[in-house]
Amino acid sequence: MNASDNPAHILLVGAGLTGALLSIFLAKRGFRVSVYEKRPDPCLYPTEEGRSINLALSHRGIRALKQVGLDEYILQHALPMRGRLLHSQGQDDRYVPYGKDDSYYINSISRSRLNSLLIEEARRYPLITFYFEHVCEGVDFEKNTVFLRHKPTEAQVIAKADVIMGVDGAGSAVRKQMQAQHNFEQSVDFLEHGYKELTIPPTASGDFAIRPDALHIWPRKSFMLIALPNVDKSFTCTLFLANEGPVSFNSLQSTEAVEDFFDTHFADVKTLMPQLSSEFLKNPVGLLGTLRCNPWYRPYNALLLGDAAHAIVPFYGQGMNASFEDCLVLDQCIETYGRAWAKVFERFQQLRKPNTDAIAALAIENFYEMRDGVTEEAFLRMKQLEHQLENTYPDYRSKYSMVTFSPEMSYAEAQRLGNLQNEWLLAFCRQQTNLSTVNLEEVYRALKTAVPVA
Repeated sequence: MNASDNPAHILLVGAGLTGALLSIFLAKRGFRVSVYEKRPDPCLYPTEEGRSINLALSHRGIRALKQVGLDEYILQHALPMRGRLLHSQGQDDRYVPYGKDDSYYINSISRSRLNSLLIEEARRYPLITFYFEHVCEGVDFEKNTVFLRHKPTEAQVIAKADVIMGVDGAGSAVRKQMQAQHNFEQSVDFLEHGYKELTIPPTASGDFAIRPDALHIWPRKSFMLIALPNVDKSFTCTLFLANEGPVSFNSLQSTEAVEDFFDTHFADVKTLMPQLSSEFLKNPVGLLGTLRCNPWYRPYNALLLGDAAHAIVPFYGQGMNASFEDCLVLDQCIETYGRAWAKVFERFQQLRKPNTDAIAALAIENFYEMRDGVTEEAFLRMKQLEHQLENTYPDYRSKYSMVTFSPEMSYAEAQRLGNLQNEWLLAFCRQQTNLSTVNLEEVYRALKTAVPVA
């Protein structure tokens, strides 16, 4: 589809990561795109502090960026992480590679920086126009109309378009309007845990305080701390902790309580966080939930994408990657069906919903693995055995590799095959305490017999 003298007009509600990237995909298809966002322009104003979990950009997201020619540019602003570095109490730190060698890595990038980069690139397209500080207050799907309020002036704005797309996150205003439809289903499942953002600043000499090429995890059974590197040589840390209970965010309401908690559980990292108490008490507690809804569309004129349709918890580092993959798959559906929107939207949901349901489940599973599993010796032996298998047999891929480094494999298939492999390998490693005596060829053949690919 090429641009025409009178291109179809698509209105996006939301200029976050998904909305900014989607606008580029659509403009390259020749559509006129209007993007309305309730926040101020992130290219001009800093985002709210304390609510960001650093992003892990991996192959699925990179593939979508590559489709619009942005992969190399965006990766210049990211830092590679080649494995997990586990900081367990009373034990030596243990490094667990993500893939079979150093060519397999994920990329740490600031959410706010990435958002600004995508908006800056989108502005290069004459077909794209952004309207910031416009709050969506209603949608009339029958009349293809969105009702907005311009926050600085309180003026009411009425915007019309041929198609309306909600890319406005987990609290989507467009989805809330869709809920009035007959047979619209929605569920939101919150974890009992929340999260709080903290910071490890650069050292006095301006260097990284800890190893910069790894995702750091301090697993403590019922809670954990993680840290991801930034290009300014700081680390964005995130504490995941129960919201209520004797050891919870609710119990940490004073400087003394925060200091005691970190002295007890994270003494090694506490020394690297000079503003710990003030930052902890200032920053809000974020919610962790999984959103599922159905349908994602109205047949001829409206669609939900990204977190607006399928928000997930962040523990597989795939929320952004899944949303970017949405943009790519929608683009492929438009390539096939053109402006036959009913077919485009139907096919899009058929392709995506089983896979976003799968990554939602995988993300919750990985929360318990990161928090609890990495403290079990059998689990660590399993990771060691997986590493040996990946380096010896080209056709073997771990579950993590299937999800993160194999964009040609669907999330649903990665979940099915990966869980079967892990179940078999973990059972084996619970019985086999000394991997040096293991015949790797026998393990490989037994695993292949127990877990057929198809």
